[in-house]
Amino acid sequence: MLTNNHHHVIDTIELKKIDVQDLQIGMFVSELDRPWLETNFWFQGFLLKNQQDIQAVQDQCHYVYIDVRKQSTLIPQYSSPPAPTPEKKPAFYNPVQPNRSDAFLKQQINHAEILHRNTSTVVKSFMEEAKFGRTINTVLAKKSVATCVDTLFEAPNTLLLMTQLKALDSYTAQHSMNVCIYALALGRQLNLSRTELNNLGLCGMMHDMGKMRIPYEILTKPHHLSRDERLIMETHTTEGSRLLMNTTALYKEVVEVAYMHHERLDGIGYPRQLKATQITPYAQMVAIVDIYDAMTSNRVYRKGMSHLDAIKILNDSAQAGHLNQYYTLKFIECLGVYPVGCLVQLRSGEIGLVLESNRNAKLKPKIMILKDANDRLCNEYIIDLAMMSENNAAQHYEIQKIIQPDECGIDLFKYYASGSITGFELF
Repeated sequence: MLTNNHHHVIDTIELKKIDVQDLQIGMFVSELDRPWLETNFWFQGFLLKNQQDIQAVQDQCHYVYIDVRKQSTLIPQYSSPPAPTPEKKPAFYNPVQPNRSDAFLKQQINHAEILHRNTSTVVKSFMEEAKFGRTINTVLAKKSVATCVDTLFEAPNTLLLMTQLKALDSYTAQHSMNVCIYALALGRQLNLSRTELNNLGLCGMMHDMGKMRIPYEILTKPHHLSRDERLIMETHTTEGSRLLMNTTALYKEVVEVAYMHHERLDGIGYPRQLKATQITPYAQMVAIVDIYDAMTSNRVYRKGMSHLDAIKILNDSAQAGHLNQYYTLKFIECLGVYPVGCLVQLRSGEIGLVLESNRNAKLKPKIMILKDANDRLCNEYIIDLAMMSENNAAQHYEIQKIIQPDECGIDLFKYYASGSITGFELF
């Protein structure tokens, strides 16, 4: 906590307040004078390596807290580090990238991965309870969603990364988890309050609980369903609403979304062919993210489509009057052209993982390079395409296309499980 003499003590390490005009190369900035979300620094905790780093801080802060124990003695004062080797990395200036704490970034990604895994396990347990007619633990459900909401505000991109960890053998549980995350992302784009986000996230998490009342052979059939099987599958909306209606301490909106998430604004949905004014806002939101995750996921009977194909279908459906146009536009906006978690192939032939979208340069996200131009796994490092100078090297780092993991032999599950996703180099 802050003391009267403007010192900050955390874990016995003293942080000293300093005016940004007094910053010097080699100082370690541990905290800013404002929440990091209000700046273009991704995370707090970074070493000032050159004068450009200092300028970036001065442009956004009045004062900061420095950690003298982490001050560099290796970087000469007022000198810049040597330029990166052109053969290994692109030559460009990025005022944001060096300002990211390696340890803190790893911590946030690890936290999001653990949260996603644990919450997915919780969702599976809910589905087991629903399958056998037992009561769902609503306290645990609300706590899980609240933790996701907290993570969404603290590190939104790391949470969205987890939506790409999709396994065919646990589609239903992971789909519910992803719909929860995507719904929260949409809700944040719509500036919903924390209370509303907690409500909406729970709606997303619980929207498909009725599928546990569907015969297993229909739920997992590796081919398209027959007409009779389709009619049985469609009963998951009424089964889900009935199940949740008998669950204590749930918001009424959760029941409504389970019942309405397959309704469409023009009345062509099910189970009751409701129209726009009859469908709740949360149900309209969950419908959009539900469709998106289903389209981009591999199923036993088909391969998932690309992000760009999926958002085109969403946009077409909205234009045709099936989905809410405003919510659809906002969802597409929050994902961006290159959504967090997708793999992209650069003009150079290298392959990278999108870590963060740039609002002012939608075609130039921050990416982590995973494979070199010779299709070989490499030591991971991050580049910000929006900060690359306009030169010949920059042209090699233009995104050519989104690529599916199985197309390039990258298993994101193994990357996260091995810790490789946090073993990157910052420069």
